[in-house]
Amino acid sequence: MDLYSYFRSSAAYRVRIALNLKDLPVNIIPIHLIKDGGQQLSPAYRSLNPDGLIPALVDNGAVVHQSLAIIEYLEEIHPTPALLPATPLDRAYVRALALQIACDVHPLNNMRVLKYLKRLNIDDEARDTWYRHWIELGFAAMEIRLANDARTGDFAFGNTPTIADICIVPQVFNAKRFSVDMEPFPIISRISDNALQLAAFTNAAPAAQPDAE
Repeated sequence: MDLYSYFRSSAAYRVRIALNLKDLPVNIIPIHLIKDGGQQLSPAYRSLNPDGLIPALVDNGAVVHQSLAIIEYLEEIHPTPALLPATPLDRAYVRALALQIACDVHPLNNMRVLKYLKRLNIDDEARDTWYRHWIELGFAAMEIRLANDARTGDFAFGNTPTIADICIVPQVFNAKRFSVDMEPFPIISRISDNALQLAAFTNAAPAAQPDAE
C-alpha cells in the first residue's frame, strides 16, 4: 500500500494512526501542501485524486480517498484489531464522534480555507481567531457528550482506541498549534494524552514523519 501524505495534514495523520494500530506496512509518499504552489494541485497528483486533497491510499492499484473512507476500508480488509465497537448503536456513536471532528470542525480550518481567508485579506491574528473559534465550539459540544456518556473510558469509547480517538488526537494537535486553551476540555485532553502513550499514535505524529520540517 502507498499513502500519499503530508506530515501536518490532520486527515493523513488519522490514516497513519489507523495503519499503525492495525500494524499494516505502508509506503509513505510525501506531498507537500505548500511547496511548488502545492504539490497536491499538480496534474500528476490530480490524476490520482481529482480533489487535490490529502490523503490518498493506493492498494493494489485502486485509489481510496477521504480519510474516514480509507479507515473504514482498512477496517473491512483487516478487521482486527477492531476500530469500531461490536454493536450497531455503539458503532453509530463512535462514528458520530469521529464525524464531529472530520465534518464539523476540521473542514472550516483546513489549509485551503486558511489560504482563502488570506486571499480575502484576513490578517494572521483574525485567521487564528477564526481557527480557535471553530475548534472551541466543536470541542465544547464533544466535551459535554463525553462527560455525560457512560461509555467514555480511557478513550472516547471504553478502554481501547477507536476511530473517534483517531480523529480526536490530530485535532488536539492542531488546537495546541494555534494556542487553543485546552483547560475547558479535560476529558478530550485526557483521551489525547492516553492515546499518545501508544506507539501507534506517536509514530503517526507529524514530527515522526519522513517529510517533517
